[in-house]
Formats: sequence, structure tokens, C-alpha cells
Amino acid sequence: MKTDLSARVYAYLQRIPDGKVVTYGQIAADLGNPRLSRVIGTILHQNPDPDRIACFKVVNREGKLAENFAFGGIGAQKARLIASGVEVEDDRVDLRRYQWESD
Repeated sequence: MKTDLSARVYAYLQRIPDGKVVTYGQIAADLGNPRLSRVIGTILHQNPDPDRIACFKVVNREGKLAENFAFGGIGAQKARLIASGVEVEDDRVDLRRYQWESD
């Protein structure tokens, strides 16, 4: 059963355009509580539809990919980011170039 926060996180992820990423903390702050970064990570691991809800577009505050990406590991996250137009070097994304700023 999805919680209200889960539903809000999944809706947020669907707004991120191709070629952009966000951080766990950014999602938490944009949804009203910057202290929920770890909760956001847990919600992403429970993603009911990873093909439609792009949790691969979430990186840490330093732009690093998730070592334990729930849907195929770090290699799968890297491949999906590259396919969406994000350059990845040393398992890291340049946030200055690729971070999405929500409305």
C-alpha cells in the first residue's frame, strides 16, 4: 500500500525531464521536509513501476550513483542515465550541468 508521501515522491519523479537528475535531499526539501532523504531512498527501493517512474534519475548530494540501485545495480542506473542524455564519469554526474530545478 502506497503512503501519501510515496505517491508524492513517485509523482515528483515523473516530472523530471530526460537529461536531468535530482538528489534525495532535493526531493525531500521540495516535498516539504529536508530531513527525509533516507526515507526517500527507502521509497525509491519500493518503486512499483521502475520503467514508468524514473528512480534512476536520483543521485546523492555529490552526484554519485546509487551503489545499491534496486533495479539492476549501479551499472543499470548508469546505463539508463546515459540513455536519457546524462553523462556519467566515474559513477558520478555533474550536478552543475544536469541537476533539475523544479518549479
